[in-house]
Amino acid sequence: MVPPLKARRHHLIPYLSDRHSFTMARGCLCCVKYMLFLFNLFFWLGGCGLLGVGVWLSVSQGSFATLSPSFPSISAANLIITLGAVIMVTGFLGCLGAIKENKCLLLSFFITLLVILLAELILLILFFVYTDNVSENARQDLKEGLALYSTNNNAGLRNAWNTIQTEWHCCGVNGYTDWHTALQDKVVPDHCCQYIYQDCGRNATNQFWTQGCYEQVEEWLDDNKHLLGTIAMCVLVIQLLGMAFSMTLYQQIHRSGKKYEA
Repeated sequence: MVPPLKARRHHLIPYLSDRHSFTMARGCLCCVKYMLFLFNLFFWLGGCGLLGVGVWLSVSQGSFATLSPSFPSISAANLIITLGAVIMVTGFLGCLGAIKENKCLLLSFFITLLVILLAELILLILFFVYTDNVSENARQDLKEGLALYSTNNNAGLRNAWNTIQTEWHCCGVNGYTDWHTALQDKVVPDHCCQYIYQDCGRNATNQFWTQGCYEQVEEWLDDNKHLLGTIAMCVLVIQLLGMAFSMTLYQQIHRSGKKYEA
C-alpha cells in the first residue's frame, strides 16, 4: 500500500534537512580549504624567494661574512637561507595539508607555527630582560673582531666592515679610536675617512667619521621603531591567521567524518 503524501513528506523532511546541513558544511570546508591553500601558497613562494636570495648572496657575495668572531656562521646569507628554508617547509605543510584535507599535515603545520611563535616570544622576552647584557656583550664581541681586520684569512670580515663604515658614515664600534686599540697603531681603515683615497687612514690630519657604527645602528633602529613594530605585528597576524585557518579546517574535516589519511 502506497503511504499517504503527508506521511511521505514527513519522512523526507529529516533527509532534506541532513542533506542541506551536509551541503553547507561541505561548502564551508571548501572555502576554508582554498583560503588556507592560497595563504600558504604565497607563504611558500615567499620562502622560495628568500632561499634564492640567500643562495645568490652565498655564491656571489661569499667574501661578505659576519662581523662577529664568536659566531662566524651567522652571516646575512646563512640567516636568509635558514629563514627561507623554514618558511618553505611550513608553507609546503600548509599547502599539501589543505589541498589533500590531511589532518596529520594540518596538525603538523599548526604545531610548527605554534613552536615558531613561542620561540619568537621567548627570544623577545629574553632580549628585553637582558638588553643591557646583550648590548655590552655585542659591543665587546665586535671590538674583538676588529683585531682580525688585517689578517689574511678574514677577507669577509674586512669587506663587511668596509661596506658598513662607508654606507653608514661611521668608524669602529664606539668610535675611530677603537681601531687604534685593535690595530695597535694610530691608524684606521681607509673607509673611515670622510674623503677616501689610498692610505688616507694613516694620515692623522684627515677627517674621520667620529660616530661609532654600533651607535649609528641603534639610532637607525630607534628612528624606524614604528616601521619595525608594524612589520612585527604583520608577521604575528599572519602566523595567527595560519594557525586559525589550519585548526578550523582540521575541525571541519573531523566533523564531516572524513577518514584519516596518512
